[in-house]
Amino acid sequence: MQQVAAEAEARALERKFDIVVLVSMFLAILSGFHIHQMLTAGDWSFWIDWKDRMWWPVVAPIMDITFPAACQAILWTKFKAPIGATFSCAGLFFGQWMNRYWNFWGWTHYPLNFVFPETLLPQAIVLDGVLMITNNFVVTALIGGELWGWLFYPSNWPMIAPYHVPVEYYGQLMSVADLIQYEYIRTSTPEYIRMVETGTMRSFAGGVLGVSAFFSGFCSVIMYFIWWYFGYFFGWTKFIKHSKV
Repeated sequence: MQQVAAEAEARALERKFDIVVLVSMFLAILSGFHIHQMLTAGDWSFWIDWKDRMWWPVVAPIMDITFPAACQAILWTKFKAPIGATFSCAGLFFGQWMNRYWNFWGWTHYPLNFVFPETLLPQAIVLDGVLMITNNFVVTALIGGELWGWLFYPSNWPMIAPYHVPVEYYGQLMSVADLIQYEYIRTSTPEYIRMVETGTMRSFAGGVLGVSAFFSGFCSVIMYFIWWYFGYFFGWTKFIKHSKV
C-alpha cells in the first residue's frame, strides 16, 4: 500500500512539474516573441493607420515567421508535435492584447480599435499543417513560408476593411484610419513619422498588394530556413556517457 501511494504521489508530482514547464515555456516564448515583434514590426502592428497595402504586408509577415519556425524546429524534432507555430503565435496574440489593454488603453487611453494587433493564427495553423502532412521542414519552408506571406493580408482584411473606407474631412479625401490618426496625435519624433503607401513598388504594377504579398512570401521562405536552424541549434541536446571513476 505504501508503494502504491508513493507511486501515485510521484505521478502527481510529475504532472505538476509538466504544467510548470509548459506554463514557463509559454511565458518565455510570449515575452521573447512579443519583444522581437515590437522592435521589428511594432509600429505597423500598433496603429491602425500604419496598416497599409505596401509596407505592412511585407514587414510584419517576414519578421513574425521567426519564432514560429524556431518553435517548430524544437517541438517537431524533439516531440513530433506539429503545434510550434500555433503555440508561439497564440502566445504572441495573448501578449499583444495584454499590452494593448493595459498600456495603450489603461495608461494612455487610446481606443482599442485604433491599436488592435493583427492575427497570425490562420497562417500558423497552415504552417503547422504543412509540416504535419509533409514531415519535411524544407517543403514546409517552401510551401508553408510562401503561404504565410500570401495569407497575411486576407486573414486580417475583415478587421481592417472598415478603416479603409474613404471619407471627406474639411475638403480632403482620406480613409477612416487617417481620420483617427489626425484626431489622436502621437509624438512627432522621426521614428513615428508614418511609412505607409510610399515607395516605387507601383512602377512594377498598378496595385501594390499582390507584389507585396509575393515578396513577403519569398522573404518568409528565407527567414523560415534561418530561424529553423536557430531553433534546431538552441534545442540541440547531447548525452555524455558516464565514465567510471
